[in-house]
Amino acid sequence: MEMDYLDPQGAEHMPEMADSGIALEFLLSVKTGIHTYAIALTETASRELREALYRQMEQSINLHTEISELMISKGWLYPKDVGKQVELDLKSADNALMIAGMNLFPNDTDRLGMFATPNK
Repeated sequence: MEMDYLDPQGAEHMPEMADSGIALEFLLSVKTGIHTYAIALTETASRELREALYRQMEQSINLHTEISELMISKGWLYPKDVGKQVELDLKSADNALMIAGMNLFPNDTDRLGMFATPNK
């Protein structure tokens, strides 16, 4: 029998796997913002605007620190251990390939307005 990934039982442990991916995307977005603020700071002639951009960049740097520390504490990021980080990245790539291979939309997707409930 084919696994029904629309049933919550078929999605068990997916939220935990998704959390690390979402955190990484958030971290990368913040990092891009910091880079953009730095460029904008060098391009503006207005002292007031430069001060505002600098404050926003500082807030983004602080946010980057918070996200990084969270990811490190959860075991989602190893900035000081390249070997562990490569191992984690390979595992993430394998998970992405596994998810891509799932038949997420089987022929029968009609739930008649009802959601299945896992027995726990």
